[in-house]
Amino acid sequence: MQISGEMIIGRTAVKGENGSVKAIDPSRNEQIEPAFGLGGDAELQRACALADEAFDRYRETGLEQRARFLETIADRIMDIGPALIERAMRESGLPQARLEGERGRTCNQLRLFAKVVRDGRFLSATLDSKLPDRAPPRADIRLRKIGLGPVAVFGASNFPLAFSVAGGDTASALAAGCPVVVKAHSAHLGTSELVAKAVQKAAIECDMPEGVFSMVIGSGQTMGQNLVSHPAIKAVGFTGSRQGGLALMRTAFARHEPIPVYAEMASINPVFLLPGALENAKLPQAFADSLTMGAGQFCTNPGLLISVDSPSLQQFVDSAVAALQAKPQQTMLTPGIHQAYVSGVDKLAGIAGIKKLAEGQTAGMPCGAVASLYEVSAEAFLANPELEGEIFGPCSLLIRCRDNDEMLSVARHLEGQLTATVHATGADIGIAGKLLPVLERKAGRVLFNGFPTGVEVSHAMVHGGPFPSTSDSRSTSVGASAIDRFLRPVCYQDVPAELMPVAIADGNPLAIPRVEDGDLVWNA
Repeated sequence: MQISGEMIIGRTAVKGENGSVKAIDPSRNEQIEPAFGLGGDAELQRACALADEAFDRYRETGLEQRARFLETIADRIMDIGPALIERAMRESGLPQARLEGERGRTCNQLRLFAKVVRDGRFLSATLDSKLPDRAPPRADIRLRKIGLGPVAVFGASNFPLAFSVAGGDTASALAAGCPVVVKAHSAHLGTSELVAKAVQKAAIECDMPEGVFSMVIGSGQTMGQNLVSHPAIKAVGFTGSRQGGLALMRTAFARHEPIPVYAEMASINPVFLLPGALENAKLPQAFADSLTMGAGQFCTNPGLLISVDSPSLQQFVDSAVAALQAKPQQTMLTPGIHQAYVSGVDKLAGIAGIKKLAEGQTAGMPCGAVASLYEVSAEAFLANPELEGEIFGPCSLLIRCRDNDEMLSVARHLEGQLTATVHATGADIGIAGKLLPVLERKAGRVLFNGFPTGVEVSHAMVHGGPFPSTSDSRSTSVGASAIDRFLRPVCYQDVPAELMPVAIADGNPLAIPRVEDGDLVWNA
């Protein structure tokens, strides 16, 4: 499979004619061939029109057929072989092992959603029998969920596979029965083309309607805003900056028909270090490893440490400083991300009350991130909203609290987060018990005695949280529940048997879990 600088519009590969752009190798800060043609309004209109035409047919595909489509996408991605990893390495600066793991995660997500589709629970099939003799009589009432409609998906910079063209947003939308139009991220255009052609190939093999998938390439703000504005688009999946997410939300809400935007935006992921846990000699190194994993370019990076001042805390700090000072400089994803990281760290260092604790090694890389750790008093943190801003990269801020009450005050003060972590032993259960209900209100995932980097793709995972970590705290972008974002319930009253959707037809022909007259019935 060759990279030719094309976008995918249904079953056609198209070279845009509205200018061109090249991907960049961040390890050398050099452009990579070939040039990618930028699409314009014609390509956007065509992709959205095809998606709209495909929706009614695609949403009624059989569960087995849809599940096989998702699995075939995973197979075709694997078929690309080493060329996909090699291109992603050049475009992202990420190491081979990381990208091979991310490819595995991408395919596992697709296969997870194939299982979700097959078991049918996502349909929420519900039947209330007709009661003609009741006063007043009750009609025959049934419910199932259907897809919202075509979904716009925005590729993320920090996950060129797992949160990109065939990542979690695309997989969950396709599983829900929604065609997808992806806007490729400019940071990994070649990787995106390879994956998009794999999806296209799978769609053809599985006899899917032409518009079930398209990928457009275009000028960032213009193409993105026009995509969200298009009347055929009924929902948006986005992973990126708060500024970008809010801009898409404003566009979506200003439409004649407002649509939901599921945006994962910003999080500093507080880590609470309780006294008993500070005795763990392995904790400082584990923190340093988590902070610098992937050059700190994870939305779950531990950007905040919170603890009560004590000799044990100082011992942790001394060891963490030594561990971070030994960490080498790492290439960041793009020159723009690198510059934003350097600016963010410089701004943090210049705030009154901030003390620098550690800095990693410098190697003169063009887009290299140097790990850093700063500290501030809880009093100063509570007084300065600027200290809550996300710095995307391997930088963390330690908050020293006078006592447990002040630590709880910091917890209550925090904005919404993707994750919140507590390190505790049995001796810390009392204060941990007070922290937990506070953190439940602040984060989508609360974890103990670990670090938040690394998000398992599973049925129970939640990768979401209160604003501003996401635009909708009721949703997740990872895990089986991500499908719920792109579904809506429809009630069917006294519909003739000949027209009844098969999921709620008499006799349960799909043999899926259903609620019938209030009782769960599983005729598998």
